Amino acid sequence: MKRRYRLRKNADFRRVRREGQSVSNRLLVLIVAPNKLNHSRFGFAVSKRIGKAVKRNKIKRQMREAARLCREQIQTGWDILFIARVAVNEASYQEIEQSAHNLLHKMRLFIEHDISV
Repeated sequence: MKRRYRLRKNADFRRVRREGQSVSNRLLVLIVAPNKLNHSRFGFAVSKRIGKAVKRNKIKRQMREAARLCREQIQTGWDILFIARVAVNEASYQEIEQSAHNLLHKMRLFIEHDISV
């Protein structure tokens, strides 16, 4: 994922957690906050409770890929933070991708497409 589409500063992560709305499921927590930009940015957090660095980085890569695949369909102007839960340890990539997609859909972040003929 390109640098401009990522949350990188600790202050941005704190702002999203403080001001954002959240929704969660068994594997992930999703927190979103408006960002006043013409694109959406994504952040990914994995606690040390999940495992050692290799495991945490693998989970972050999987979450990043799931977000990258649907980035074009997401509305602009949002900071989106994914936080992994402990149950993500036993999940496959397909389960993580489906979980992320469901949370984004639940927050109504996908662009509505007109199906008029």
